[in-house]
Amino acid sequence: MSYRKLPNTDTHNCFACSPKNPYGLHMELYSDDQSVKSRITLPDHFTGWGRVVHGGILATILDEIMGWSGIYLLRQFTLTKKMNIEFIKAAFVGDTLEAIGRVSASDGKRNAEIEGVITNGSGEICAKSKADFTMLSPKLAIRLGLVTAEQMQDFFEPLFGDKI
Repeated sequence: MSYRKLPNTDTHNCFACSPKNPYGLHMELYSDDQSVKSRITLPDHFTGWGRVVHGGILATILDEIMGWSGIYLLRQFTLTKKMNIEFIKAAFVGDTLEAIGRVSASDGKRNAEIEGVITNGSGEICAKSKADFTMLSPKLAIRLGLVTAEQMQDFFEPLFGDKI
């Protein structure tokens, strides 16, 4: 199955995935309905030391790819509850990294376990993570003020379809 690009808008300012955030990662997301992935080449200002990508940036990429795996694959709004990361190999700015997220377990109601991995251009694992997520219906996400009804309609409706 081939990957297709997930819809995105400039109606939000997410550090990881917004195309309009001038300081952000500008992650573009793709799915094959089994996983969500993104390829990203990080510029120098995301270094920790030398050319090594800062670990916090790798954590952000993992959190984002796993969160979007829950959003798109489970058709629920997701919030990270707990996240464990293993840094395995240095990732370098200027190299193209690939992040992939997959849902490993879900009770279909409130809880999901999602895994993420970042590999370098040679396919070597740089970091991996497993996280627990709380799932919220679109209506509850609006009621809690996490997104506006307008954002839900413009941004999430194409992803959730009839679940809104």
